[in-house]
Amino acid sequence: MSLLRDHDLARAFDHASHTYDRLTSLNPGYRTGLLRSARRLRLPDDGAGLHLLDLGCGTGASTRALLTAAPRARITAVDASAGMLRRALAKPWPARVRFLHLTAEEVATAGEGPFDAVFAAYLFRNVTDPDAVLGSVRTLLRPGGRLAVHEYSLSGARRHRALWSAVCRGIVVPAGTLTGDRGLYRHLRHSVAVFDTAPSFADRLTRAGFTGVRVAPVAGWQTGIVHTFVARGGSTPASTAPATWTPASSSPEREHAQ
Repeated sequence: MSLLRDHDLARAFDHASHTYDRLTSLNPGYRTGLLRSARRLRLPDDGAGLHLLDLGCGTGASTRALLTAAPRARITAVDASAGMLRRALAKPWPARVRFLHLTAEEVATAGEGPFDAVFAAYLFRNVTDPDAVLGSVRTLLRPGGRLAVHEYSLSGARRHRALWSAVCRGIVVPAGTLTGDRGLYRHLRHSVAVFDTAPSFADRLTRAGFTGVRVAPVAGWQTGIVHTFVARGGSTPASTAPATWTPASSSPEREHAQ
């Protein structure tokens, strides 16, 4: 199957936007995983005085997680799908949160930023050129700014790949078919299968010039399937040190996130 990209993917998300929140609510740990990843940014003083970017905000679940983790921060949330943004905008938000209809590639040239931190959930396996987007993110960050990526990125273990395939065949694609969005959820299945493993994406972050890269799995059934990647960017020089890796067999609860 060919993956959906760019305008085709945005249109698929537009069509799926009316059922997206309902389907994700059926995924145990979906929202708590987002919140854990947002908290792994470890933003000081509840984010007071900070400007944060939610890159690929969808219907606002990641924005809500970021706002909960940093309730005093100013947040700019962007997404390429107008339909998903309409769903986000229909929810209550404080005045310091705003939403913009921009692709990940457009943010760097839209006059936005700089940002103290960037949160990107379920984004990088969906972009055509993840290295180019990482480069843009780095230019958007203040020196030493923080990046947290929450992504379907398999551990590399056969059992996790097999579990993902089974869940997609038995639950994800059939549910998407019922809502009329089979193409999008088949894209989800295959985009995860062909995307970087967690160690490979950590290496990609380092090659892009991010420093202090740390990787940790999320909790629950998605352990080994979804990971948080945390790094520093901005003008901080690239580091040749290897990423810090928390194996999927370890409990994610052991990592302190405040």
